[in-house]
Amino acid sequence: MTYFRLVLGVALAIVLTLIAGDVSRSVAQNGAAAKALAPAKVKTVDGEIQGIVEHGVYVFKGVPYAAPPVGDLRWREPKPAAHWKGLKSADKFGNACLQPHGPLNEIRNEGYSEDCLYLNVWTPRVDQNAKLPVMVWIHGGAYIFGSGSMSGYDGSPLATKGAVFVNLNYRLGNLGFFAHPGLQKETPGLPANFGLLDQIAALKWVQQNIKRFGGDPGNVTIFGESAGSKSVVALFASPLARGLFEKGIAMSTYASPDATMKRAQTVAAKFAEAMNLDGANATATQLRAIPADQIEKSMTRRDLGIGPVPIAGDTVLPKSIQETFASSGEAAVPLIIGNTSDDSSVVSAFGIDPVEMLKRAGPGGVVLRALYPGVTDDKTLARQIIRDTVFTMPVRSIADMHSRIAMTWRYYFDYVAINDRQRLIYGTPHGGEITFLLGTGELVPIARRVFTDADWEFSRKANATFFEFARTGKPSCEGCPDWPNHNAKQDRTFIYNDTLSVQDNFMKSRLDAFIGAGQLIDRIIGGN
Repeated sequence: MTYFRLVLGVALAIVLTLIAGDVSRSVAQNGAAAKALAPAKVKTVDGEIQGIVEHGVYVFKGVPYAAPPVGDLRWREPKPAAHWKGLKSADKFGNACLQPHGPLNEIRNEGYSEDCLYLNVWTPRVDQNAKLPVMVWIHGGAYIFGSGSMSGYDGSPLATKGAVFVNLNYRLGNLGFFAHPGLQKETPGLPANFGLLDQIAALKWVQQNIKRFGGDPGNVTIFGESAGSKSVVALFASPLARGLFEKGIAMSTYASPDATMKRAQTVAAKFAEAMNLDGANATATQLRAIPADQIEKSMTRRDLGIGPVPIAGDTVLPKSIQETFASSGEAAVPLIIGNTSDDSSVVSAFGIDPVEMLKRAGPGGVVLRALYPGVTDDKTLARQIIRDTVFTMPVRSIADMHSRIAMTWRYYFDYVAINDRQRLIYGTPHGGEITFLLGTGELVPIARRVFTDADWEFSRKANATFFEFARTGKPSCEGCPDWPNHNAKQDRTFIYNDTLSVQDNFMKSRLDAFIGAGQLIDRIIGGN
């Protein structure tokens, strides 16, 4: 089993995201305010749009930020969106990008299409002089599926607080991350990370337009979870994204190395063969002639794609993310980075036994047990080891490296809604923090049913830490302890739990051992 199979569970765990979240009740309380607002018009650089009003804020849905990447534009850098005359309605989400269909694709209104490069904007004020902080959310889903329209990614709560919130769709699977030799032969130097290029194009759109929505283009925070978090650190590492954002938040990035260009080309040739073409000898014209529905069906085969990672070796990522951070070559801007107490739930969500994975450590398992004193149950031990080797360790490693050149804050999220604690006995599942930190629980029916007053109060504080980081450059909230910077010499971690606290040297000895035990970890999680 490859590590790809492990992290594909990221997508399956999105369901947990939608049931473990929360929001400030201000969304519901401000619903009445919507009656006092009228849908606003905004003139973007491409044309004028009219949005709607939801939950007391202005919303603009399905705004094109690039031309549809179809036909001859398939597997090319995103091109500018076409200008339009007259007033365009922005009241519905745009198409989600092509992806495997399933119960986790909780899309709202739109269908699936290659024509999918749309973003959505939520804002409390349509005022060019407002200079509100801008928060750009990048969805997860193992680079295989997901959409900005998912209810857990709604921007109303953060807009209610005073942010301009943007989320977006980007190309997925082989349409988003693809390095076939035929494309290179046609266009030498053609990038391979088309999905990351889409994200960069969206950030350029923000720079050109967000002031018209009340946002400050000089105060943009990018953030995302899982593959969205991998995107955040990739954008930090990409020279093409320089100057497009001022801060970042990486939620549960994972220890999976970027695909090499050689591996990506091998997988692309295998994909071409599956499409009844001549493997590596297929031409760009033949590849672009493949019907979209055939590409969509192929996304169910894990061996035909390189997700859940980007590709190192093109103009987007000249070096791998790890190499870039190790050499301090990433963007020197503030970063919050952390993970959850049961991130390894992705394993169980995909039907994989963590205990069986742990057996791959062989004799090294005895050493691993010594790092977890007091944990005697094999299942609990295995989940904690997978959590720390796949998530907690890379979070600590990136925080250590980035702190050499910029302000860095580290967190560990270990809060579960009170009524869910008998069910989620291992802690906060992978993705379970999203609706707390984005504040969208009031918009997710299952979360809304289980939350107690204590959960809402925790949500208010947790959500505030991210908003204040976007607004001021420092995470904080009323009634919270001071959140100090983390660095390799002063290991400080903010703990989201019933009692918000800061711990020094959090898991330090254990994580130090893992950072120096790469080969053992490879045996546990498999190669990519």
